[in-house]
Amino acid sequence: MDAAEFLGLEPTDDTRRWRLPVRKEITSGLGALFGGVGLGAAVEAMVQHTGRPLVWATAQYLSFARPPSVVDIEVVDAAVGHKTSQVRATGHVGDLEIFTVNAAVGRRDFPADGTWAERPDVPPPEDCPARPLDERMKGRLASRWEMRMAKGRGIDEFPGPPGDGRTAFWARIPGLEVSYTSLSILGDMVPAGISQALGKRAGGNSLDNTIRVLQLVPTDWVLLDVRIQGVAHGFGHGLAHIWTEDGRLLATASQSAVVRGFREEPPRD
Repeated sequence: MDAAEFLGLEPTDDTRRWRLPVRKEITSGLGALFGGVGLGAAVEAMVQHTGRPLVWATAQYLSFARPPSVVDIEVVDAAVGHKTSQVRATGHVGDLEIFTVNAAVGRRDFPADGTWAERPDVPPPEDCPARPLDERMKGRLASRWEMRMAKGRGIDEFPGPPGDGRTAFWARIPGLEVSYTSLSILGDMVPAGISQALGKRAGGNSLDNTIRVLQLVPTDWVLLDVRIQGVAHGFGHGLAHIWTEDGRLLATASQSAVVRGFREEPPRD
């Protein structure tokens, strides 16, 4: 399926305006729209509107949208150039703004390229244990992807000593090929490294999500190389390098999150 179908993103007669019905299968463990879905939907709308490929996009999350609300997405051409456009999209439920996304789209010719990030040396996905799905995640977005722990501790190893801030997951979303949307969604997994860094069951809800795309390359699994840079004053900051199975860099993602200890009660539906 394509990205719009996976998200349930609906076009209108105006290419600047789209609708995103919030269904349980695109929500997070908090019972609200998953942040990476909001970014992915805005990116899809911007790419469709401009007809240009994504360079980078950053989302600021302002409020929550819960089922059965509908997020109305409006795209604005902030600056249009010969090769590159700067674009903005906002998502609203009624008068409440849910997220704002700024992005650059375009393509330029340049006679040199390269990759200087280094992929971690981890076992292939078939040799890594599946990341268990928490009961509260069933029927939500996390139940639509597969994850395997390539570097990190299992849930039964917490609490424990602080880690080195590095975690690695293999991930794939069955039925959805590598796209700006899939990278936006999976890039939103940076806060999953917070518990590994702290050595305690903790996570966070994202304040922002930035995706920077180097290239789109077909691959079954992608490797999320998560690096938590620091946690202080109740906030965590980190980034992820996103790799193909054969070691090509697809994108980088970065986030800041409100850090919270895990709760045992289920989220609101």
